[in-house]
Amino acid sequence: MNKKEILQKIKKIEIASNLLANEIFSGNYRSFFKGNGMEFSDIRRYSPGDDVKKIDWKVSAKQRKTYIKQFTEEREMSIYILVDISNSNNFPAKFDLISQLVGTIAFSAVKNNDKVGAIFFTDKIEQIIPVKKGKRQALIILDNLLSINPVSKGTNIENALHIFNKLSKQRSIVFLISDFIDTNYEKAINITKLKHDIIPIRIADKKFETLPSGAVFTFEDSESGEQIVVENFNTAKNISEEFPKTILSIYTDEDYIIKLANYFKRRRRIWKN
Repeated sequence: MNKKEILQKIKKIEIASNLLANEIFSGNYRSFFKGNGMEFSDIRRYSPGDDVKKIDWKVSAKQRKTYIKQFTEEREMSIYILVDISNSNNFPAKFDLISQLVGTIAFSAVKNNDKVGAIFFTDKIEQIIPVKKGKRQALIILDNLLSINPVSKGTNIENALHIFNKLSKQRSIVFLISDFIDTNYEKAINITKLKHDIIPIRIADKKFETLPSGAVFTFEDSESGEQIVVENFNTAKNISEEFPKTILSIYTDEDYIIKLANYFKRRRRIWKN
């Protein structure tokens, strides 16, 4: 893709993303994400009537007097988009869906005056774009995504999350976009959840989801070049069933707007109950 084609694609994604952001995040944008919307600012002596849940027990024990934590309303959020750009995501339909998702997330952050950054990864970190505000930042993220030539071919989600957790010092919203053709990433996701609100999104193609019964297939791994023989002599196997329910799967032939909108509405309902 040459520079002119990249710029045309960015413009197309920008126009579509601005419209879609309103549809997906209709209503209170911040209510779709975890957290109480408050950040720690200071401590002060406890006064009768203060919320006991805000008592800082460590400070109180050291000072031998009761202190409570003070909070201020969060004015902005930091949003990181972690994108798997390995060979298995390089098919046109999958990569097109990935770029549209990244554009929608980035421009949604811009519209709400939030900081947004990105990490592009394979089995190593290919590029880090630190969080910043503004439309130019969203355009930089898209430009780099569409023009990057990965050094490596494989996938290592665990390593990407490990680097992110070292990099991000404050609570962030993390969109993890991958086809999750990888292993040993569940623990890394759970560790990230302790501090951040992580939203894993699996990009999938239905053509490669079901293995019919009574068949033997030989696949070539697009990332390693290794040939793999898969035998399925029993019932038809659906690959999507092997993924945790906490991972949102979006297929290349689906309307991702509807999938995302429904997903975030479910999240908000769960937290309200």
